[in-house]
Amino acid sequence: MAESNSTDFDLLWYLENLSDKEFQSFKKYLARKILDFKLPQVPLINLGATKEQLANLLPISYEGQHIWNMLYSIFLMMRKEDHCMKIIGRRNRNQEACKALMRRKITVRWENHTFGEFHYKFFCNVASDVFYVLQLAYDSTSCYSANDLNVFLMGDRASGKTMTINLAVMKWINGEMWQNMISYVVHLTSHEINQMTDSSLAELIAKDWPDGQAPIADILSDPKKLLFILEDVDNLRFELNVNEHALCSNSTQKVPIPILLVSLLKRQMAPGCWFLISSRPTREENIKMFLKTTDCYVTLQFSNEKRELYFHSFFNDRQRASTALMLVHDNEILTGLCRVAILCWITCTVLNRQMDKGHDPQHCCETPTDLHAHFLADALTSKAGLTANQYHLGLLRRLCLLAAGGLFLSTLNFSGEDLRCVGFTEVDFSVLQAVNILLPSSTHKDRYKFIHLNVQEFCAAIAFLMAVPNCLIPSGSRGYKEKREQYCNFNQVFTFIFGLLNENRRKILETTFGYQLPMVESFRRYSVEYMKHLGRDQQKLTHHGSLFYCLFENQEEEFVKKVANTLKEVTLYLQSNKDMMVSLYCLEYCCHLRTFKLSVQRIFEYKEPLVRPTASQMKSLVYWREICSLFCTMDTLWELHLFDSDLNDISERILSKALEHSSCKLRTLKLSYISTASGFEDLLKALARNRSLIHLSLNCTSISLNMFSLLREILDKSTCQIRHLSLMKCDLRASECGEIASLLVNGGSLRKLTLTNNPLRNDGVNILCNALLHPNCTLTSLALVFCCLTEQCCSSLGRVLLLGRTLKQLDLCVNHLQNYGVLHVTFPLIFPTCQLEELYLSGCFFTNDICQYIAIVIATNETLRSLEIGSNSIEDAGMQLLCGGLRHPDCMLVNIGLEECMLTGACCASLASVLTTNKTLERLNILQNQLGDEGVVKLLESLILPECVLQIIGLPLNDVSAETRRMVMTVKERKPNLIFLSETWSVKEGREIGVIPASQPGSVIPNSNLDYMFFKFPRMSTAMRMSSTASRQPL
Repeated sequence: MAESNSTDFDLLWYLENLSDKEFQSFKKYLARKILDFKLPQVPLINLGATKEQLANLLPISYEGQHIWNMLYSIFLMMRKEDHCMKIIGRRNRNQEACKALMRRKITVRWENHTFGEFHYKFFCNVASDVFYVLQLAYDSTSCYSANDLNVFLMGDRASGKTMTINLAVMKWINGEMWQNMISYVVHLTSHEINQMTDSSLAELIAKDWPDGQAPIADILSDPKKLLFILEDVDNLRFELNVNEHALCSNSTQKVPIPILLVSLLKRQMAPGCWFLISSRPTREENIKMFLKTTDCYVTLQFSNEKRELYFHSFFNDRQRASTALMLVHDNEILTGLCRVAILCWITCTVLNRQMDKGHDPQHCCETPTDLHAHFLADALTSKAGLTANQYHLGLLRRLCLLAAGGLFLSTLNFSGEDLRCVGFTEVDFSVLQAVNILLPSSTHKDRYKFIHLNVQEFCAAIAFLMAVPNCLIPSGSRGYKEKREQYCNFNQVFTFIFGLLNENRRKILETTFGYQLPMVESFRRYSVEYMKHLGRDQQKLTHHGSLFYCLFENQEEEFVKKVANTLKEVTLYLQSNKDMMVSLYCLEYCCHLRTFKLSVQRIFEYKEPLVRPTASQMKSLVYWREICSLFCTMDTLWELHLFDSDLNDISERILSKALEHSSCKLRTLKLSYISTASGFEDLLKALARNRSLIHLSLNCTSISLNMFSLLREILDKSTCQIRHLSLMKCDLRASECGEIASLLVNGGSLRKLTLTNNPLRNDGVNILCNALLHPNCTLTSLALVFCCLTEQCCSSLGRVLLLGRTLKQLDLCVNHLQNYGVLHVTFPLIFPTCQLEELYLSGCFFTNDICQYIAIVIATNETLRSLEIGSNSIEDAGMQLLCGGLRHPDCMLVNIGLEECMLTGACCASLASVLTTNKTLERLNILQNQLGDEGVVKLLESLILPECVLQIIGLPLNDVSAETRRMVMTVKERKPNLIFLSETWSVKEGREIGVIPASQPGSVIPNSNLDYMFFKFPRMSTAMRMSSTASRQPL
């Protein structure tokens, strides 16, 4: 990159101002300095180079910063004070130029925000602790500093990261921070970097300098006084996992931008420089890659204390501030809202105006919908100094159209063309900017954005209920979208829509603008009907948290009751007091709830006894007690699944009290991935006093000897009703099988035991088999799926089947039994003494060599009703043998599973004959087999006949022709009661081999699928099919 054109950077000027003798001395010093600086030798320098030759040779041989550092050092040794002063003066001027440049850049980011002055003063006060850390971090004499230090500034959306950086840089410019520590600041945003492909470090530094003429040599002359600011690293379009061999150390070499950034962060370039990096916590992998133990990690949080200070600073009236704070503190939703400074400003602005009007904020500002409705209504009318008229309504419509179009097309920063697309004029934009609704973007040049995403989401919710035309925002058609622009979670929009269904909240807007939202009643009716049919919808909700937030925002009792009454099963992920408060409100209306699935994370993480709990911790315990009380008060609630949860001592005792209560009617309790303070002791002791529980699961739990002892005590009680115990994925081994055996012998009520996904191995199963033959054992069902078994334990299992009196169901799926093992297990079934009714051998690695023996069992066993042998090498030859058994008149099978058995159309004729001759077979599953059109047609021809009694069939239909699909439809019409199955054997309960909790690393709470309810609504369906051309008609 070229330097300034003045003599400041003219090498020849410096050399020509040396006498010939001085020049010869200069060359000798230069040769020495090249060695000192560990730079490559250039032979011509040591020869008789003239001043002009040397001035031309040095810039093509070395980087500018090395040249000028050597020159300054040489001139110092030569006592050329005038030369040294000229270099020092140039460097000082360039440092001031850098400060002036940064002042202009930051001023532009602030000048368009009319509330900026208040925020500036406030942040100066409350961020003093952060500035203190930043001051010490870059002070090389401080014990808090370190070589090659990175300071990571972390915070959620709108937490003040950019404001903190701006203020820190302004303090540096004004001489209030980093004096004599930082000489130059290079400021980079992710948006700027995302526009780059290849660049050199010199070009990167010069991007903000006039005409790209930056004093690179001076900036890089002392990297220990150079600070790089990298904003929004979570928004980078590329990963930073660059191979070490690709890194670059030459500041003038052009390289791909990821290599350039990593070379800087690894200090291959500008060694010794400092970094200040901001990011949201959503992309921590890019952070952890460069985070060293000596680095500084600062998290920005808008604490309760800062919020109180904000309110008092804003109102400047003790009484008003206290009233507003009380309203927020008593409402978890508003408390969460006010964790962001900008939303705090909106909240304070609205509350202040309502107080000015003499209204009680307690009644008119209960929810975010209230606040945003008042904010928009006041901003678009009163603040503009005008009364409500058609202009204001048109302005609102255009604003809402822009908001909705932006969210649908992942556009949060709008161009001037986008604004004109929805009909905005320059006057409109001036009004919206004056009232702080639409503002110039601080990260995207010549673009505009809503003051906060919540305001855009609220306007989009209004658009949903408005009869507005569709509009394709021009910026939405851009192929590439930055990560922060990618909008895919509409939950907050949905919540606002439900809030606007509330008549009182809706009237805030309707009264102000003299306009009724036309889609309200139709969507209200639609949402109730949709919820009624949700159970039959393929895309049913994966969890109900988002829906509950919608209902809480609405709070119209009759409407909430209608929706909540449709729910028979609810799944919730609770991670805050806000989640618990909202859930409690809605659960009280779920009068037909039967199954409750619950995850509690991050709320009870503190494990130490609470000597003096905080107000928030007390609230958590109160909410938790109320939730647990539902287990006793809801008569319809029979099943509780508590998964992926952390409980401390107090929360576990509260749960235990509820479970042991005489009014608790739970029949099924499933616990998986649970962490408790007592190691489950309190919970199990409570269950010993529970008289309604029939099914207990302790899946994905480490079972201690004490727990086995407590389980034995529970099962041994005469009042115990537990018939099914599940210990899936508990890492149980042969050493624990003695304890399990004691449960079988002493568990009087126990009838079913599930031990899926435990490495019991052959030795462990042999121990269990001895217990199964004990006269006190009454077990009827045993699941040993994926227990690392081989053929060596099958003789013991066969002995149980031959001699045992109670076992009726045995599941051995996904074990390496092979032909020999399966033969041992199936042989006892030939004898009439065998009582087994269901045998599952899917994925047991056997072949068609033993199908003749299985066929004999099918034909002769009078008790066997269900046989599943999927995922084995049955093939067509084996299927022919099995069909012989299935056609036998004595065959009593009701279900047979043959998924993924390498079957083809060649066996379908035999299988079709089974469908018309067998009078007991009701269920057949042959999914994941390559039957072809011809084979499927043969089966369909038998299925349609009246002689076929099959009720459920799993047919592979993915690759069949259109004609075959039409034949399937004909069969469904002729036999409407015939069910076509789509699930395989592996998804049945008790066979879940891989279970991953939501809070494990890399996992997130799943999408609730609430989108389907909104996007299937006719109004939204139209909106989703947005026009291919933009509507440019003003509203």
